[in-house]
Amino acid sequence: MSSNRASRNLSQKVAVITGSTKGIGLAVARRLAQDGAHVVISSRRQQNVDSAVAMLQGEGLSVTGTVCHVGKAEDREQLVAKALEHNGGVDFLVCVAGVNPLVGSTLGATEEVWDKILDVNVKAPALLLSRLLPHMENRGGGSVVLVSSIVGYLPMPKLGAYNTSKTALLGLTKSLALELAPKNIRVNCLVPGVINTDFVQVEEKTPHLLPGFKEIFGLQRFGEPEDCAGLVSFLCSSDASYITGENIAVAGYSPKL
Repeated sequence: MSSNRASRNLSQKVAVITGSTKGIGLAVARRLAQDGAHVVISSRRQQNVDSAVAMLQGEGLSVTGTVCHVGKAEDREQLVAKALEHNGGVDFLVCVAGVNPLVGSTLGATEEVWDKILDVNVKAPALLLSRLLPHMENRGGGSVVLVSSIVGYLPMPKLGAYNTSKTALLGLTKSLALELAPKNIRVNCLVPGVINTDFVQVEEKTPHLLPGFKEIFGLQRFGEPEDCAGLVSFLCSSDASYITGENIAVAGYSPKL
């Protein structure tokens, strides 16, 4: 890691990242740590947490981790406790964790499926932030990055309940940005397009979900997790100190005006 300004940009800061042992979350964790932050990673499986922590620490990065199923209140409390161990505060929250247990019609989704998708994808980020809020206020402010999806703007067939949850995150970003601005806490949203992660591998097995994507891509490729990481680091940095309430697509094209 070079000792340029960027590498010191987030020094002395603490970042909490959910769903961060692989894919976009892991790329974001690595980048924030490279840029100087202490990063607390988490996911549902201890083995995945251990392996990601070992890998990033092996790269000389300041990283700790804990198991956290974001839909469980006790796990959220454990994640907050782990974050406070470092130096008693939290500056950044990045909510990457998400689920999609159903490929099927919106109205074919059971109540159980609806509850799981909304609990993990929409409620959990808000509930986790509510627990971290006093500790961000104590630091004089902070930055929150939620992670939606391009399907929040352009719904994909057979992903109805998931589409809906990702649209809800666009609105949650706006509401939280408004409420937290007086506390100097900024809230923005990363909106990834088709990123080459485990999540996409599932959809590759059902290719009808990705019809004609090359026709609308401005950039003729799928994204990589690293394509998202720099934006999150920027949104956490002082360079973005006057940016809040924005939903920013990283998709190879723009889904909106």
